[in-house]
Order: sequence, then structure tokens, then C-alpha cells
Amino acid sequence: MPTVSAHVALTLAQHVDAVFGVMGNGNAYFLDALEKQTDAVFTAVRHEQGAVVAADAHFRASGRIAAGTSTYGAGFTNTITALAEAVQAHVPLVLVVGDEPTSGPRPWDVDQIALASAVGARTYTVGRADAAATTVIAVEHALTYRVPVVLAIPYDVAALEAGDVPPAPSPRLPAPLAPRGEFAEGMLDEIAEALRGAERPFLLAGRGAWLSGAGAALGELAALTGALTASSALGRGIFPEPRYDLGVTGGFGADGAMELVRTADVAVVFGASLNQFTMRFGELFAPGTRVFQVDVAPAATHAHVGGFVRADARLAAEALVARLTASAATAGHAHRPWRERVDVAAARTYEPGDELAPDGRLDPRSAARRIAELLPEDRVVVSDGGHFIGWANMYWPVAAPDRMMMVGTAFQSIGQGWPSVVGAALARRDSTVVLTSGDGGGLMAIADLESAVRAAGGRGMAVVWNDAAYGAEVNLYGLKGLAEGPMRIPEVDFAAFGAAVGAEGVVVRTLADLDRLATWSAEDPAERRFLLLDLRISGDVIAPYQQEIIRVNS
Repeated sequence: MPTVSAHVALTLAQHVDAVFGVMGNGNAYFLDALEKQTDAVFTAVRHEQGAVVAADAHFRASGRIAAGTSTYGAGFTNTITALAEAVQAHVPLVLVVGDEPTSGPRPWDVDQIALASAVGARTYTVGRADAAATTVIAVEHALTYRVPVVLAIPYDVAALEAGDVPPAPSPRLPAPLAPRGEFAEGMLDEIAEALRGAERPFLLAGRGAWLSGAGAALGELAALTGALTASSALGRGIFPEPRYDLGVTGGFGADGAMELVRTADVAVVFGASLNQFTMRFGELFAPGTRVFQVDVAPAATHAHVGGFVRADARLAAEALVARLTASAATAGHAHRPWRERVDVAAARTYEPGDELAPDGRLDPRSAARRIAELLPEDRVVVSDGGHFIGWANMYWPVAAPDRMMMVGTAFQSIGQGWPSVVGAALARRDSTVVLTSGDGGGLMAIADLESAVRAAGGRGMAVVWNDAAYGAEVNLYGLKGLAEGPMRIPEVDFAAFGAAVGAEGVVVRTLADLDRLATWSAEDPAERRFLLLDLRISGDVIAPYQQEIIRVNS
């Protein structure tokens, strides 16, 4: 007779095909049913945080919801930082956990509902009679509000017989938010009119635009208006025409590209929250630029926005295309498109760097540029957090937003890189998964180095920017004269770490040492091992986005 845990597993498996986690007392019966009675794939990680991170990365890489699982108590508390990141980043996932028995807490139990609520995650607790229905409700909540949810199985309920599993309805999901009312329609008219008359139109798109499927409509809108385009860090690659795309805005942007943005007379932003980093701390747009925003948020998210439409990015973009197509005035752009008058390729150029910095260690700029030349074209890049994040975002192009993900940056955390590889590798089984990580975050999550190597195998590689320090802290606080001892890390041999768990580790001190990446990329993934490049870089070369933060904090 199926148990309560089996009801959860069998129902969840109708909506989720990937589950990541660590087995313990609280989820043992759930995992038993999942393994024996469903087609869902369970992948073990070595730390409970990795269960949530892997499910998070799986969604970002594929758009398909996944699940994590852990036991109660200490297992659950280990998930909290990753759970907070998924909340902040609006990533739907289900975390299946054990919980205290219905008779009351034991000495090792904690108030898990309160802990989850504290970081913004809702908990659904299953019972003997409603486990399947509660599971569907949890999935529906996660997908509707784009947030993680916790699905708790009380310890004394987990193994109880619960009868046959009832048919589970599909989650009811809301339709995309269409522009509604005369004010929305009127504002779309105003945006269309502004774009018609713009001399230097500019379109900016973020992850929200990608999630709405707005890429094609935005490409058509850019072509109709002759606009230059760019994206937030989480929207890279959304515009289909790269010739006129300025890349990432904010601190990851090239100086020439950001100068062009400041000359725009009309800017329309789709599905980007316009946070301080995207906005270059308020300096992205010039004071005279008319800025419009389309977003599902209740109101404009930045003071520079002069006109706001609450709507799904795709639907709003299509509505603007229809307005502009219907007007003969758009033909006027044919002889004066801004994007044809500027050198976009030159504007996107970053500093090439030197092979070695003055301190004799590798210059991260030249290393990043060389790695970009050697990486497999079909790649998904996952990033940990830290000072180094600028190098991949600046120098490594990606084909679409779901091929560059930064798990941890929404919550400003580090140490989520290795398990991100696990989720991305399962989501994109034909692509090479490339991790970019610092030594601080790499050490913090080192337990799941083994998980990454096991999950990705020859389709995976990692670049560790090893400056023997918490670089961001050195740059922000060491330069202010604070004691640097706590900011420094004794240099770690990550290549040896990788070799210990079956990877091929290479210490990189010169650009010539990267030749192994060239031969590795040419090999059959089935015949090669996970590659770990331990880049011994100089901490004296500060990323431009970090220089921007230093300036603001000074």
C-alpha cells in the first residue's frame, strides 16, 4: 500500500523530472518511492545547500521546475542560504523536507516553517489524507509566483499507508499579464510615438523579458526603430541581432558601449528591474534621456523611469510592434537608423590586458580573453559569486540568457558554484557546462566539487580565479586600511583538489598553460575528464564593476 511519502513522490514526479539532495531520516521514504516507483532522476549532492542550488540552476538552464530534498533539522537549516537566493532571484522550485512529528518537536527539531518564512519561502505540510493534493498546490504556488516552496513531511506521517494515489490535476497557472486599461494602452501609444520620433532609440531587456519569450518581438521592435540594444547581466543574448547589441549594461559593460547608451534620447526597458548594478549606480542614462519601463512589477522600479506599463514583456513588445508597423511614420527611420551610424563592435571592446600583471601573476583580463577563444561553442556558463564575476561576464559571449547564470548574486552570497554545475549538467545534457568561480567561494562549497565532476563528467569544466584572497573584500576594505589578514587565503592547489575526485587539474600561470583547454575542447566529451583550470591570477587587477563600487563607497 503506498505511503504518504509515496503519494508525494508519485505526484511530484508528474511535474518534475529532476530531484537533487542528500538522504537522511526525514526523507528516506520519499527517496525510496522516488527511486523505485517513478521515472524522475535523483542526483545526490554532498551538502544540503547543493540540493537547492542544483534545482535552482536546473530551472535557469532549462525553464523546467526541479526539486531538492533534505532531512529535517540540521539538513534543513543547511539549505537556508540557497533558499534565500532562489527567493530573491524568483526561481521556482520545490524543496521536499522531513519535519518534526505531529506530536511535537524533539530536541533536535527547529521551527522550519518560521525559518523558511524568514527568507520568503512558504511551507506546505502534507498529511495522511491530502499528500497528493498538497503536492500539486505546492507546485502550483512555485510556478505561479516564481518562488521556491517547501513541502514538509512530518516524521511520524512519512511511512503511514495512505491508500491508492489519486489522480493529480495539472497546476493552474495564470495567463501572461496583458496591458490592461486605458492608462496602459495610452502609455503604449506614448512609447510608440516616442520611438517613432527618436533619433537615438535604445532597448534594454532583462531576465523577465527572456522568461516571457520576448526575444523575437524585441528583435522586430529594434529593427523597426533602428535601435541599439543591450541587456542586463541576466538577459545576455536575448536580442537576436548581435551586430547592434552593446552587450551588458552596468559595471560589466564596455566603456564605449556605456557612452553610447548615455547618448540615447529614448530608452525602453523590458523585464529588467534596473537595480543599482544594471544602472551603474544611477549613471546609465543621461539626464535628458526619456526612459520607459515595461515590467510585471506593480510600479516602476527606478526613479529615472518616466513612463511605466505593467505587462508581460512579450505582449507589450508585440503591441508596440503592431503600433509601429501600422504607422507609415516608421519608414522615416530607413535613411537615418542610429545603429548604422556607430561602430558597435568597437564600442563593445574591452581592455585586452597583459599576459602577466606587474606582480608576476596572470592578468585575469588576458586570461579571460584567451579562454573565450578556446571554450566549446555549445556551452552553458554557471557562475559563483565574488570579485571575479566580471571576467566571464565581460569576455565570454553566450548565445542566450539561459546559457549564463549567476546563482548567488541575487542574495549576494558565494559558495554556490559547484552544485550549480550539477543542475545545469542535467538540464542541458548536450552542452558543455563551464563553471567560473573564485577561490573563496570554491572552498566554501568544496564538498560538491565531487558532485560536479560526477554529474558533468567530460561535459564539464571549471575555471577557478585563484588570487589567494577574498578579492572583493580586499578591494573594498583593504584599500581603506582595514586589516587584510582575514581577507587573505593561503594559496590552494585546486588542480590537486580536482584530481582527488577524478577531474583533470591544470595549474595555469601563463597563457601558454591554457593550451590544454584547446586540446580538451577538441576531444570527444565521452573520452575526456572534467577539466579544472586553476588560474593563479593577480589580485591587483581590479574588475571595472568593482572599481565602480569602490568609487560609490568612497
